[in-house]
Amino acid sequence: MPRLNAVFHVTDQTGRKLTDPSLPEFIQRALVPFHRAGNGPSPRFTTCLGNVVGPGGPDVSDCAALEFTVHDRPGLLSSITSVLVDNGCHVESGQAWTHNGRAAGVLYVTATADGAALHPSRWARIERLVNAVVDARENVTGERHWVRVSEPVQGRVHTERRLHQLMHDDRDYESGPAPMPVDEELFSMGDKAATARTARRAETRVSIDSWEERGYAVVKMTSRDRPRLLFDTVCALTDMHYVVFHATVGSQGALAIQEYYIRHKDGRTVDSNAERQKVSRCLVAAVERRATHGMRVEVRAADRSGLLSDFTRVLREHGLSLLRVELKRHKDEAVGIFYLVTDTGGEVRTEAVRAVQARVAEMDVSLDIVKEAPGWPPVRKTSVPAPPAAGQQQAQERPRPSLGSLLWSHLGKLSNNFSYIRS
Repeated sequence: MPRLNAVFHVTDQTGRKLTDPSLPEFIQRALVPFHRAGNGPSPRFTTCLGNVVGPGGPDVSDCAALEFTVHDRPGLLSSITSVLVDNGCHVESGQAWTHNGRAAGVLYVTATADGAALHPSRWARIERLVNAVVDARENVTGERHWVRVSEPVQGRVHTERRLHQLMHDDRDYESGPAPMPVDEELFSMGDKAATARTARRAETRVSIDSWEERGYAVVKMTSRDRPRLLFDTVCALTDMHYVVFHATVGSQGALAIQEYYIRHKDGRTVDSNAERQKVSRCLVAAVERRATHGMRVEVRAADRSGLLSDFTRVLREHGLSLLRVELKRHKDEAVGIFYLVTDTGGEVRTEAVRAVQARVAEMDVSLDIVKEAPGWPPVRKTSVPAPPAAGQQQAQERPRPSLGSLLWSHLGKLSNNFSYIRS
């Protein structure tokens, strides 16, 4: 059976060395099926930033899933949640993303705030009513959209994984200019020089070359470093049915550099210019969907029916729109993270948020402006070895200077006999 071999050099989210002795056990239990099955509850861990994390996503075994993709517009989530409230539904948790003028969301819905399951006889009606709201966008004809209510899934689901699939199927990657190629010099310069150049070129860049001798397509990416970047990239490759055989990922200051050796599941590489453009666009879209834009606020309140509808209505009345939303429930408390912009896409002024804050306080809802973790991306002190000697076959065969040739020995002298990564 093929095996995966990988070496990860990690820090915590503030760039410091890992010191908690329970963390390796948590990672092992989260990754290895033997440690997850029949050995107590799923592992949970509190990060250095105070977030409680665990394998997979929320337990939604009693929740119907409302999924949608649609043209983004101000007040969209408010309109959808109003339909749910009017039909006696409660949003337990969920997430929504926007990118390139498109919006996608997954909301886990029950019949009451106590978590009672939504009867299947009501699914079709709710789906039809949400479809009508989504279809009611003014002055747009032939707008593509998709709405579905599906049955509860046993166990935990990975909502972010599903959102990537929804946005990929919705073709959010088609809008915008073609991606720029990577700056090849970044693959050989030091941390300070790379960081300085990144400040001038913050956009995500992709280049795709052919390594014909080995039958691989070599994908190189540069972007700003951030949490979950590797996850987002691999999701995009998986959605396009590519298999990763080798990968090298590193960071230089604020710059993340990724290199993947891939083939399609049917054995093809990236054969045509059109396919290269599509793969490049999909990878950029996967990175940019989660890029941090807008003002981030955290909302907390005692969970109740209609809470999300009430809050999003207040945002709409104050001329604010949502870029990204994450909703969860902790015991009897509802917690939401919202990224806000103005209805015209501009930066939100603090005064506007203060007005919203005062308004929702009357509803017993607390709202706080959240700053990103101090020092992110963290400054990493890394030593990058020199490239292999010119006479080595591996350096001769590669199409261009690569991150792999720089970090190959640094990451444990990974062998060319590694099996592919199964996604």
